[in-house]
Amino acid sequence: MFNLFRSRAKAMRYLLGAMLLMIALSMVVTLIPGFGSGGGNQSDQIIAEIGGEPLLLREVASTVRSQMKSNNIPTEMAQHYAPIIINQMIADRAVAYQATRMGFEITEADLANSIVSMVPALAPEGKFVGKDSYEQYLRQMGVTIPEFESTVRKQMLLVKLQNLVLEGILVSASEVEAEFRRKNEKAKVDYVGFAPAELKSQVKLTPQEIQEFFTKNRTMFQTIEKRSFDVLAIDEIKVGESIQVPETDLRQAYEAAKDRFRIPERVRVRHILLKTQDKPKEEKPKMKTKAEALLKQIRAGGDFAELAKKNSDDPGSAIKGGDLDWVVRGQMTKNFEETTFSLKPKEISGVVETEYGFHILQVMEKEGARLRPFDEVKAELAGERKRQAVYDRIQTLADQARAELVKTPLEGEKIAQRLGLAFARVESAGRADPIPQVGVNNGFADEVFSLAKGGVTNPVQLPGNKLVVATVREIFPPKPAELKDAEAQIRDQLSETNAFKLAKDRADEFAAKLKAMNNDLNKAAQAMKLTVKSTEEFNREGDAKGIGPAAAIEQVFKEPVGAVAGPLTVQGSIFFCRVAAKVEPDLSKLPSERDSIVSNLKSRKSRDRKELMEDGIVTKLIEAGKVTINDATVKRLIASYRG
Repeated sequence: MFNLFRSRAKAMRYLLGAMLLMIALSMVVTLIPGFGSGGGNQSDQIIAEIGGEPLLLREVASTVRSQMKSNNIPTEMAQHYAPIIINQMIADRAVAYQATRMGFEITEADLANSIVSMVPALAPEGKFVGKDSYEQYLRQMGVTIPEFESTVRKQMLLVKLQNLVLEGILVSASEVEAEFRRKNEKAKVDYVGFAPAELKSQVKLTPQEIQEFFTKNRTMFQTIEKRSFDVLAIDEIKVGESIQVPETDLRQAYEAAKDRFRIPERVRVRHILLKTQDKPKEEKPKMKTKAEALLKQIRAGGDFAELAKKNSDDPGSAIKGGDLDWVVRGQMTKNFEETTFSLKPKEISGVVETEYGFHILQVMEKEGARLRPFDEVKAELAGERKRQAVYDRIQTLADQARAELVKTPLEGEKIAQRLGLAFARVESAGRADPIPQVGVNNGFADEVFSLAKGGVTNPVQLPGNKLVVATVREIFPPKPAELKDAEAQIRDQLSETNAFKLAKDRADEFAAKLKAMNNDLNKAAQAMKLTVKSTEEFNREGDAKGIGPAAAIEQVFKEPVGAVAGPLTVQGSIFFCRVAAKVEPDLSKLPSERDSIVSNLKSRKSRDRKELMEDGIVTKLIEAGKVTINDATVKRLIASYRG
């Protein structure tokens, strides 16, 4: 690729920003617990081979980690997201490989132009920044130029073939109308429900049932990973108490920054504004007459503040009785300023006209220009100097504590005493447990649970201007749980299961009564002393009040009014629904929604076609022996996330 630039470029150092970060992230070496960089056979580190090229475990692990982090997905969900990400990475590479088999090519010029268009900083004004800067940036990410450009090339091949497959997607007028009807048709239902949560209190469990369940399902229960660690905390308040700023320093600061404390001539003023701006010219005389009438009331003893609240067109000051607080020269329009600074305290102006309208002004207080004396600003200066000193001291203490912990990780308490820091020894805590000096803090937990035994965290910022540093003393990996550890979970699980069985039995009984009574919902409910409830009108994309997402009972949109649908399971509860009413959509609103519907339908068709293409290509390449997947390695990777 670089040959394209050399004839027209000089090497220059340039910061390469966030260059194709989302693509490059999949190639960063990030190892997860349980997979060392040097352990295992080479074959054990390969997730799949696509066209003879390996998809390495480290690439997948890195991508899983980066996507979990960028999408704020809880770590405990990794076991569910990892298989999806693995499948997509295999599919993407398989599609790119198939594109090369079909004769698609990415020339060096295509590659260069694509990268530069995505990252203009590579070639400002058409001049390449230089191979050294480019190579250095990639080296920091753990990849070489050939590896990186190979990844970009694969992405471009993938997009080329996808674009070919997705070309020519059409949406007919009948499809648009059908989708409009589907989105906007409404229904209302009467229903009877059976909720396991309402029956849970009726479930009684014996110790024998709990023991039997545990014995049969022992492998389901594992203790969570726990860690013991020392916490050293630096608190802003405590550090601040130890810092005093000498008055000599404050006087020096005052002398060096006197201009900060010079106050120009200023007045505190309030006003009533009758706005003429943006109003017809013929209204101007009326506004002036009103202003003169208000002025007459004020001079006769009227309450300025009350008149401002009721009449002023300046909403910001009207609610404060017209008060504009202190103002200095240069803040106001010419007429307003000249009048304001010519008035004496408590004096009221005449009617003053500006480009905004007619004003009535009153100066409340007036101060000449002055220099605030040292005694007046001493506390302010002391606060500033102290805050800076505290900040510097906190940073120094955090760095010092961490440096000493790295050398002697088992002497956290002595280090804390020597530096005057708060100390807490935490024994066997889980990721979500509240920690002394810390509380529950995800950032702190991420730091502590990413380290090996003896590791020391970076200083972690906590709310309230607190910094903490921790060192890991012991790691307790997940292990098979004992009954006492799993009993609460088993009890809850069995209670939910048995409550659902009770709900299902009741629903089966209701279904039998419903059938015997010719689908009469009211009679069947009366026979079992149940209440028939009703929803409000809802569409397919909304919620059926009292039931749940309308999508879960979409069958009611297919039934005529009066028909009964059920049993329908929604969020664990069982419902029988009678269609009480249907509301046809207003087709006169279709034109205003047409473009949005067409766009959504095209996106849906594109997504479906893309998935079919990927599934078809991967299946054919597996059959042809061009794609092989190492199931054992995939299972090990997913199992590591379960731990």
